[in-house]
Amino acid sequence: MSNYIQYLQQCQVTKNLSCIKKLHALLLTNGTLFALHDLHTQLIATYTSCLPNNNNLQTLTNSFFKCINSTNPLHFNLLISHFCRKGFPFHALASFSFMHTNGVSLDTYALCTTLTASSKLKDFNFGKQIHAHVRKSGWFSSVFVGSALIDYYSKLLNVEDAALVFDEIPDKNTVCANALLSGYCEAGLWIKGVELVRKMPLLKLKYDHFTLSAALRACTGLSSVEMGRQLHSYLLRTMPDIESDVFLQSALVEMYGKCGMVEKAQLVFKLDGMEIRNERSRDVVLWTSMLGVYGKNGRYKEVIDLYSEMLQEGIKPDGIVFLTVISACGHTGQVHAGVKYFESMTNDFKLNPGPEHYSCLVDLLCRAGELHKAWELLNETHYNDIGNCSVSMWGALLSACVESGNIELAKLAAQRALDLDPQNGGICVMLSNLYAQFGMWDEIGRLRVLIKQRGLRKDVGCSWLQVKS
Repeated sequence: MSNYIQYLQQCQVTKNLSCIKKLHALLLTNGTLFALHDLHTQLIATYTSCLPNNNNLQTLTNSFFKCINSTNPLHFNLLISHFCRKGFPFHALASFSFMHTNGVSLDTYALCTTLTASSKLKDFNFGKQIHAHVRKSGWFSSVFVGSALIDYYSKLLNVEDAALVFDEIPDKNTVCANALLSGYCEAGLWIKGVELVRKMPLLKLKYDHFTLSAALRACTGLSSVEMGRQLHSYLLRTMPDIESDVFLQSALVEMYGKCGMVEKAQLVFKLDGMEIRNERSRDVVLWTSMLGVYGKNGRYKEVIDLYSEMLQEGIKPDGIVFLTVISACGHTGQVHAGVKYFESMTNDFKLNPGPEHYSCLVDLLCRAGELHKAWELLNETHYNDIGNCSVSMWGALLSACVESGNIELAKLAAQRALDLDPQNGGICVMLSNLYAQFGMWDEIGRLRVLIKQRGLRKDVGCSWLQVKS
């Protein structure tokens, strides 16, 4: 059997589907496939890695299940795990269903992995059925299954059910709390997240690195600098290796930056005043966070300087870094530098610009008054290779036309934006403001009729403030 396993592993490395099929035929002919279930499982896993077509895999999996007579959950657990890791969550659910239908016992591993597959498929009904089975069969006594259920509901942004599961688990641990906390943060329920963090000591649950990162994220969402400072103090007292955790450092940097405390964010970024016991870790995540703080607080010169420092340290920038840097060039009027950074993405770092990068470049040209160049950029055939222009790009051009009083170009930009999003009331409002500048009341009247016919409304903005007594 070991020879067969080694052969399959070699086929998996070389992606040699023909050799796999030949071995499959041999195993069927001599009956070995029906007797050795471990080999059966390995053969399915090898096909998973080599088959190019998902439909072929489904047909093959069904035929395999028809001739497997094992009642050992280990064989099926390996399949469920393999399907889930290789990007075939539907087949993971099919394997789980086969187990349940054929009386193979379901254990913790099968339940947890299948819940992960369900969350990847966004399959609410299947997850609900597993939840019902867990409740009836008493698996709530397993903290692992409970955590997997909370994580499943959280990833589907069904935080109410996630919270109910958390309350039902008899023996909770920090992993359960973190799963629920992650759900609150993903749903933007910052206050709920803060309440859970405060509740954890009462439940005798300890904070770990993930808990503190998520708590800082909630403070950022609420712009709550006071609680953020308390968490920072707690970190300094209890976490001796904060210099090795870039996610905690990034969360601190972003929290202070959101609250306008740029200098404090700088101190965290540089770890000034701290005793560094281990090797300092500063990857692209941390650099991106600091660049974002500078950009959002109008410190555009610092963005360019920090980017240069980042390159000197050998950190390879990603797409988010270039967005921040090109935007900074737009605010400082450095058109040529912004175009140079844009070209550097593909030429130097082999990154493909996305719609957001083109939108940023359009905004850069518009701020510099290069409206016709922005128009040409949006219409050139090169851009068609990555997809259609977004509403935000035409909106940026329209906004610049309003500021400069370019009526003809504004009409064209507004029409293109409304073609993409006919229900965008903000575009009509900007165009109406331009008409008002020049006393074009007939045009404004026609716009008002259009707005009324389509029932358009402009979204109302909002902001957070923390009031101290």
